[in-house]
Amino acid sequence: MLVAGIDEAGRGPLAGPVVAAAVILDPGRRVRGLRDSKVMTPDEREDVAANIRARAIAWAVAASDVGEIDTLNILRATLLAMRRAVLALTVVPIEALVDGDHCPQLACPTYAIVKGDRDVPAISAASIIAKTTRDAMLCALDRDYPMYGFARHKGYGTPEHLAALDLHGPCPHHRKSFAPVLQASFDFW
Repeated sequence: MLVAGIDEAGRGPLAGPVVAAAVILDPGRRVRGLRDSKVMTPDEREDVAANIRARAIAWAVAASDVGEIDTLNILRATLLAMRRAVLALTVVPIEALVDGDHCPQLACPTYAIVKGDRDVPAISAASIIAKTTRDAMLCALDRDYPMYGFARHKGYGTPEHLAALDLHGPCPHHRKSFAPVLQASFDFW
């Protein structure tokens, strides 16, 4: 049965895109270690992500950038990224299971499952793919903007990140609609 699991990474950070993944697992090619990406170490996530990519029937990632987040709001931008991820799959799912309590608008029946990243293997797989993809994006962003420490905190509002915002002001990859960034913008300019 071609069921897509869908999840996102990066709703809460102050910088970077929100990234969504859609994964259709192959029941004949089991992936070991599937669980909520938030309870895994970075190395565990990378190992399991490689197995997902190798063994899944199909997988895809998509994002909504900071401009879309600031224009649409984070929930709508997340749902847009999820829709894009499903549309990017090379196989059309007959059903989609989404982590959380909101569903993107899709052509197939779609069901929201609270704690789905913990309880549904396909959603766990999507959680891992979304998280590893977004983490890699923030590490790349760190090379262009090392003063913020994106590789360490992945854009979350850590004390280190907030101090960098106070010192340097926001960069183009900060979410201007998020209160700490908005405040830093006013303080900086």
